[in-house]
Amino acid sequence: MTLRAVKKKRVYEDIVGQIQGLLADGELKSGDQLPSERELSERFQVSRTSVREGIRALESMGLVESRSGEGTYVAASVEALLSPLASTLRQQKDPILEVFEARKILEPEIAALAAERATARQVQQLEAILEKQTRQIANGETGVESDTAFHSTLAQAARNRVFLRLNAALVDSLRATRERSLQTQGRPARSLAGHREILKAVRA
Repeated sequence: MTLRAVKKKRVYEDIVGQIQGLLADGELKSGDQLPSERELSERFQVSRTSVREGIRALESMGLVESRSGEGTYVAASVEALLSPLASTLRQQKDPILEVFEARKILEPEIAALAAERATARQVQQLEAILEKQTRQIANGETGVESDTAFHSTLAQAARNRVFLRLNAALVDSLRATRERSLQTQGRPARSLAGHREILKAVRA
């Protein structure tokens, strides 16, 4: 486990960022015990007060849990596993190709699960979103908000918390790129056609 000395500005935030990075990279895993407060203080080269602030912040995010008399451990919740990923994607300078590759693999499985598990109300929500997207495109808009809403609702219909969180992270990372893409001539119509095919499969 490699930890570096942190900068003095917003010290606890730097500590949080480094721990999140270790979680995202897999160097820290669910159930792992963090070094003691004293050891973290020495390795980060900061005060123990700053370490405590960092640990409290990580606890509030659901990433770690302190056990009385035992120490601090990486939490086992879905949020704990996926929050570092979302944070990493937001901080990456050029993750676009990798994110697109991940989304290409993820979306068909989300759609397949939604086809099995979507409620009647969720199907109605998807229909309403596509009606709105149709109007937006007819008015010369990109329909990017409806595009995002469609994929978010589809992920909810899949009823898989991991997929839901992953989809949210991917959508967040691609928001600006998606907006630019939908400004390309003919792209909004192709997006709408793809959504209609997905909805058709969900209805079946």
